[in-house]
Amino acid sequence: MTRGQHGGGTGTGTGTGAGTGGTELGRFLRARRARVTPAEAGLGTTGPGRRRTPGLRREELATLSGISVDHYTRLERGRETRPGPSVVDALARALLLDTEEHEHLRDLAALAARTAPEPAAAPGRSVRPGVGVLLESLRPGPAHVVSRTGDLLAHNPGGLRLFAGLGDWPATRRNLARYVFLHPAARDLFADRDGQLRGCVARLRALAATDRDAPDLARLAGELLLKSPEFARLWERRDVRSSGHGRTAFHHPDVGDLTLGHQSLLLEGTPGHRLIAYYAEPGTAEHDAIVLLDMAAHEPEAPRTGRPPQH
Repeated sequence: MTRGQHGGGTGTGTGTGAGTGGTELGRFLRARRARVTPAEAGLGTTGPGRRRTPGLRREELATLSGISVDHYTRLERGRETRPGPSVVDALARALLLDTEEHEHLRDLAALAARTAPEPAAAPGRSVRPGVGVLLESLRPGPAHVVSRTGDLLAHNPGGLRLFAGLGDWPATRRNLARYVFLHPAARDLFADRDGQLRGCVARLRALAATDRDAPDLARLAGELLLKSPEFARLWERRDVRSSGHGRTAFHHPDVGDLTLGHQSLLLEGTPGHRLIAYYAEPGTAEHDAIVLLDMAAHEPEAPRTGRPPQH
């Protein structure tokens, strides 16, 4: 996220009822209101003296959105849970939300309007054999399959070795969020480590806001909140982001500096599994580097699942 310099949000729960009360919709509105200054909102100067509110006041946001202060206050406190589409869109414009945040606000409004939570599908760890064949076909490009919370479920050789040191952990502990926050090697691996941390938390926050029953996320977030002050600080911001595509620069201890493109693809027929593939143009230094990563094993390595061994 490029915005959010003012912080925001006060709860640490992963569901819609955790934190300081109200709904996740209300907490998201409160967090985003705190990050927009009057000047950014086009209100100009606000007079002398120090403002108690770090961002917009409720009255200011209500005026900018064209709704009553009482209506907005009830939304933020969770007493009003059925905002119409026009209200949601007006709030998004006043809060200067980007496209992804705007869509997230719509999702939260729809979730808040439900009278009962929908049962969540139990997250699975099984990866179909055909996915393993697909991972092999992408070599030498690093590729892996992750769960909705970032558990590493399957990979080709480069898909594991790209994240230096991740293979040192037991298979059931390999999680990309846990890795970037807790593994010592991750601290030096990413050229833009701060961006990696923000993106990781923002993806988990998006899941927490829209899934009322996510025990896998609760366990992971609970661990990281206890062990990583960086995670706890970013969790409070309530930034959201979905997975997609882009470029990542690495300072890899085995193959040196390289910048790779990456693409994330949802795997149909599985509960939230994503395939993430990294790539480089043939003939470039980056492509040579991923070939070296792929050849690093002493013997060929087949894609592996993240399931514990059977005894």
